[in-house]
Amino acid sequence: MQFLSQPTALVGAIALAMGFSTLTSAQTVESTNNVNAKLDTLVVTATRSEEKIENVPARISIIEPQVLDQSPIAELPHVLMQDAAINMVQSGGFGQQSSIFTRGTNSTHTLVMRDGVRINAASAGMASLAFLDTTELKQIEILKGPASVLYGTDAIGGVIQLISKTPDQNSAFITTEVGEHQTYKSLVGADLYQDGFYAQVRGQRLETDGTLILDRPEASQAGYDQKGLSVKLGIEKRNYSFSADYNQNHGSSLYDNYGALIPQNFKNEQINLKGRVNLNQKFSLNARLSQFKDDLDQQSQPEYVHNTTQEAELYGQWHYTPHQNLLLGSTYKHLDADVLSPSASGDEYSVDYHQASESTGYYLQHQYQGEKLNTQLGARIEQHSKFGTHAVGQLGVRYQVLPSTSVYTNIGSAFRAPTNNDLYALNWGGNPDLKPEESFSYEVGLDQKLGQYLTASLSVYRNQVEHLITYTDILHNIDQSTFTGGELNLNWQKDALFVNLGYAYVQAKNDDTGIDLTRRPRHSATLSTGWQSEHFGLSTSVSAKSHSTDFADWPSTTPTINPGYVTLDVNGYWNVTPYLKLFSNIQNVGDVHYKTAYNGEGVYYINGGRLASVGVTLKY
Repeated sequence: MQFLSQPTALVGAIALAMGFSTLTSAQTVESTNNVNAKLDTLVVTATRSEEKIENVPARISIIEPQVLDQSPIAELPHVLMQDAAINMVQSGGFGQQSSIFTRGTNSTHTLVMRDGVRINAASAGMASLAFLDTTELKQIEILKGPASVLYGTDAIGGVIQLISKTPDQNSAFITTEVGEHQTYKSLVGADLYQDGFYAQVRGQRLETDGTLILDRPEASQAGYDQKGLSVKLGIEKRNYSFSADYNQNHGSSLYDNYGALIPQNFKNEQINLKGRVNLNQKFSLNARLSQFKDDLDQQSQPEYVHNTTQEAELYGQWHYTPHQNLLLGSTYKHLDADVLSPSASGDEYSVDYHQASESTGYYLQHQYQGEKLNTQLGARIEQHSKFGTHAVGQLGVRYQVLPSTSVYTNIGSAFRAPTNNDLYALNWGGNPDLKPEESFSYEVGLDQKLGQYLTASLSVYRNQVEHLITYTDILHNIDQSTFTGGELNLNWQKDALFVNLGYAYVQAKNDDTGIDLTRRPRHSATLSTGWQSEHFGLSTSVSAKSHSTDFADWPSTTPTINPGYVTLDVNGYWNVTPYLKLFSNIQNVGDVHYKTAYNGEGVYYINGGRLASVGVTLKY
């Protein structure tokens, strides 16, 4: 393994350290604003309504507000590294392509949403994580395991939901953070709230010279520029609610194209309209209309990728007894992908297609919430315009065996329709004869309180995927692949002092060949520890990965190796007054240029090293 190295005077000169960076397991957690008070952690991704996390019959983790607030500069891919069950593969630093491997499943097997809106691209099937801003998020929920019953295609490995902030008081703020590599970010925002009516506006700007993205001698830094705006209006009453949300990010970045850095412009835009009406004390009707656009345009030639996702959803929730809830709904989705890519010679196009697909899903879920027993039972039928009808189901049960002990099990199926690139990007290996991927998984878990301050959680799972789409000379289906693994989390907290440890093991295997799938390290671990109070915080966070295999250079069939690595982050803050906050961050204290993925011909994508920064927030 590469280890922490290259300490510098800059690291020593920054006196503050890294804030709370831990994931909450399915237990009641301590508030970070008042460490002596215990609050219930509420999640919505597992059931479509607020539920205590300790009652969910699945493994779900939370990246909480204090983690998201600690550094406006921090990219979403870097934030997600804090969950040991996720292998985050980024082809460099700011603005570079990022892939999520949740519990070893493919990079297109994790559905990413923002406030219920799907942001996986219609062309490649992955979300453009590096282009998404995190500064207006309240929390991130990571639901592990199949979730196709509620969310349809793509949710084979899990769901990552980005939940934005909603005003609950009148306030205004301005934040600035500056760091190495000529990196800075500024954001300004204002919230209005009165008697259930609210309005929110956010603006942000990020610029950086970037870092090296390849480990070749002649490599250059890849700069990045981003601007963003978000506006939210709404009303929240007991018997009804409505919200209109607009969010946009745009800018420019450089990416590697066979050794040359190519400039491109990006823009993502989301419109989300949601409403709820309580028809009586037991039944509520919910509706959503949304559109997400995700565009990339090269600056130097007529090459582009334009994606549009439009969705309409209607569902009802019926609490027909004090302990039972029935969820019945339907979702319509329209995906449009328009891709144009010139050939190397420039006189023809290697990929040129404009394709659309539609799907309609109908789902039903029953939920029982008792004093000791909590269950979820659901089914979904999805009608896809290109791949016909698919049916999936899921059963989850959690039982409180003792006041300090609960166990759960979760069994379910899921599916993923091939993306437009999978089918139509023929010169990139596309294959129009691909079949949809289908999975069946089962999982058991234990949550245990070990005394007053320590909690532990353990999960083991097995996920079998038929017709997994993989690449050799072209994309093709393999008969079956199996993902077997487990996770262990230990969380200790007493007053303002905390220690949190996460470990994940996964074997992702091609059952046809018996060989491990690429870019899946078997061992991952995270550790965070420190002191955090209402006025002051000082802590560190460690992320470690074992080695993994990657593709082989033709004509060799011997896989290359991505070495393992250990990286350390540090953060601190000081709330000088209720109106002034000072903070500092050091990402990758040891300045480790660790290899993230193989590029070919002996060249690797790398993490660009340390990013030290300081910042200030003024608020009213």
